[in-house]
Amino acid sequence: MLVIGAGLIGLLLVVALIGPVIAPHPPAYQQLDEGLRGPSWGHPLGQDRLGRDELSRLLAGARVSLGVGISVVAVSLALGVLIGGVAGVRGGWIDETLMRVTDVLLAFPGLLLAIAFTAVLGPGLDHVILALCLMGWVSYARLTRGQLLALREEEYVAAARAIGVGWPRLLRVHLLPNLLAPLLVEASFGMAGAITAEAGLSFLGLGVQPPSPSWGSMLAEGRAFGALAPHLTLAPGLAIMAVVLGLNLLGDGLRDRLDVRGK
Repeated sequence: MLVIGAGLIGLLLVVALIGPVIAPHPPAYQQLDEGLRGPSWGHPLGQDRLGRDELSRLLAGARVSLGVGISVVAVSLALGVLIGGVAGVRGGWIDETLMRVTDVLLAFPGLLLAIAFTAVLGPGLDHVILALCLMGWVSYARLTRGQLLALREEEYVAAARAIGVGWPRLLRVHLLPNLLAPLLVEASFGMAGAITAEAGLSFLGLGVQPPSPSWGSMLAEGRAFGALAPHLTLAPGLAIMAVVLGLNLLGDGLRDRLDVRGK
């Protein structure tokens, strides 16, 4: 699972990096007289209703999906580790207050809150990333806090405290390295969720705006021509499925690989 997942995600990285170089046409180039044509030598994945090359738009959409996934995971992970670390280390009313905030956010479906945020802020890629980050940190915070509550009882923590090591250094040097494995697994699943959420928001018209391509918006555009031009939904749908499958396999593989207790 680890090898297959890493291979699929590695392929996404390569496609996102060299996509503009290998794209046969500019993603916004229109050939109106060739709209809805199926796959051909010049257009391996066919053309949309405006005659734009589906392969070129799919490659450009890979950059959007990868950018959203990395941005959301990076910001959410940093914020979640900070909040969860403070809650787990300090305890008391600080822990209680921060965890009640996370409980309130967890009580609402994440995608619905993201839709509400983007509806208030307006559609756009920046607003999608902001909305997903506002929701994404919660799982990392709870994971960090739970792990820290267990690690605080370890003997090496008591020994470090006995020689005068402060909580900031204790958290940075002694505790966070032990959180790396579960956080990596959570980040892989979180990236899959972020890519799926971005595709869903773009499908609803709240994400990337035309003429910029996104896998979700490509699905929405092709839905009206499902019987006439099935290639319009097949290509972006398979791309989303492959990326999410790769990230989930990567997460499962990392969990098995890094599970010391299981070994």
